[in-house]
Order: sequence, then structure tokens, then C-alpha cells
Amino acid sequence: MSGTSSRVGPRVRAVAVLTVAAALALAGCSSSPTSAGGSTRPSDQPTAKGLTVAGEWPLTGFPASGTAPRHPVMVVKIDNSESSSPQIGLSKADLVTEELVEGGITRLAVFYYQKVPRLVGPVRSMRASDIGIVKPAKAVLVASGGAPVTLRRVRAAGIKAFTEGAVGFERDGSRTAPYNLFMHLDRLAKTLRAKDTVPPYLPFGSATSLPKGRPAKGLDAVFSSGHTTRWSYHGGKYVNDNTNAAAGDQFRPDTVLVLRVRVGNAGYLDPAGNPVPETKFTGSGKALLFHAGRVVRGTWSKTLDSTISLHGTKGSLSVPKGHTWIELVPKKGGHVTVVTR
Repeated sequence: MSGTSSRVGPRVRAVAVLTVAAALALAGCSSSPTSAGGSTRPSDQPTAKGLTVAGEWPLTGFPASGTAPRHPVMVVKIDNSESSSPQIGLSKADLVTEELVEGGITRLAVFYYQKVPRLVGPVRSMRASDIGIVKPAKAVLVASGGAPVTLRRVRAAGIKAFTEGAVGFERDGSRTAPYNLFMHLDRLAKTLRAKDTVPPYLPFGSATSLPKGRPAKGLDAVFSSGHTTRWSYHGGKYVNDNTNAAAGDQFRPDTVLVLRVRVGNAGYLDPAGNPVPETKFTGSGKALLFHAGRVVRGTWSKTLDSTISLHGTKGSLSVPKGHTWIELVPKKGGHVTVVTR
């Protein structure tokens, strides 16, 4: 993995009152994407009669009012191995979740709502782990495909999934399969209509209400013997020191939230014969909240459908408003090292 510089667009978050029709999908496929090429501005977002915003954006906690995107939250599965480099579109995301997949590597579930990049990827397949990640955001899932058992479980959970062949998917002839599938997310967004109010994904609050915690210059989130995601704190943001993102297209969060999770067996093998793990994003576990160069320890709890609750030694914890990267680090086989200097 290689480090890059970064830039981040405006950050805001919304709780929408939605009275629009159900999401619809159109089929289509074309060829050869080239670059991300920017994103639509909030004023350019298509809006529908009756779709308004009052309060905060649900994925960042920032204030918002007025018109809102007519599309639902879109979660795109993006490869996070060295073969994915350079990843496209991360800097336009509202929130990112990292999860373990087979072979000891990780994959990203990247949330888009306020901004819609023209191109994101490389897009890879879904996992059953994504149900607990996607469902609380009332989101649709964008992935290359999935194992039959996974597709059945995602459908049974009431999640609308868009796989290769849907509007916006393209193969890049300059890259090697399977790392050459990209999504023109703006094209897909134009076919969608949100039908649900999106609740706050995290318990957002003011940074001043956060316990003081301890100094932390960064962290190493160890998912397996083969993969560690390294973060350092610079200039008020967290920098992924071994990112695969394209230069100038890195997601630089205000907060890194580490949740220790159980990981089970999904019950099938990948094409290479590796057992497929399934992150259990339910129940409870230890949490580490990194913000402003400090770390606060606590616990988390969540049901499959619910958003995340955080608790400290003196009651509920809130996540400072801003962009957040969530690390779902396995309780067994993973660990977290806090960098103090």
C-alpha cells in the first residue's frame, strides 16, 4: 500500500423528511472509465417535491437545512488490497467502514449521500457482514456481485443491491480484472428515489462533550497477520499512512472509531479456497474513539437494524461532528496499538 496526499470537500449531514417513491433500478452496462472527475455540488443534487432537510446530515452530524438529495444513502464496496491502487472517489465520501474479508485483507464500505462522485471504485463483491453496516442507514448497496447465499441474505434483509449490469457500472480496460470494475455513481443516483428518513448513523455531539482521554498521535488497526491500517494525526485530521487512495483523493477523517467485533465463518469458500469470514456487527464490545490527537475508551452496542450506541465510564459517549472512519477490528486475531509519540 502506498501513502498519498489528500483533499476533502465540504462536510455536512442531514436528517431528511422523505415522501418520495420507492427506489427503482435500471439495467445497463458500458465500458472503460478513466477518472473520478469531481462530484456534484449540493445545489446540483436532484431533489424531489416533499424532500426536505431539517437538522443534521445523518452521516456526519453537521447542520443542514433546505433541500436534500432525492436518492438514498449509497454504500459502495471498494477493494482495499494493493491491487486496488489507486482507489477512486474516497475523498467525496461521508463515512467509511473497514471490514475483514478472506485472505486476511480488508474491504471498504464507503457511504455517499451529500456528495455524488462521478466515478468510484474498484468495486468488489458484497459480504453478509454488510447487512449490519448498510441497514441502519436505510441505504442501497453497490457491489460487483456476491455468493448466492450472500445475495439471498441481503435480499431477505430488505436491502436493495445493485450489481454489475446495473446503470453506471463500467470496466476499465487499463486495469486487470477483478480490480477494473467502476461505478459512475451519479448515473445510478439519478435512477433512485429515497423513501425513508435516514437516522443519525452515529451518536453525534459536540467535541467539547467528549471526555479528555489520553494523548494518541495515531494508531495501528491490526485486522490479521497480513493487514494493518495505520493512522497518524496531522493538522486536525487523521491520515491513513498506508492508503491505496489516489493522490488528492484520500478520505481524511476527523475521527477514527475502532470497534472490536466478533468474526465468524460465513459458511462458504472463496474461489481460491479461503474460508469467508463474517463480521458480526451486532452485540457489544470495546470501543476506542480517536479524535483531536487523543483517545477515549469505552464500549459499543448495536442490533442488526439499529445505529451504534457508545458508552464511557460516566455514561453515553458521542462522536464529534465530522467525517468518521470506522474500523471493525476482530476481537480474535486482531488488535489495536495506540501510538503515543
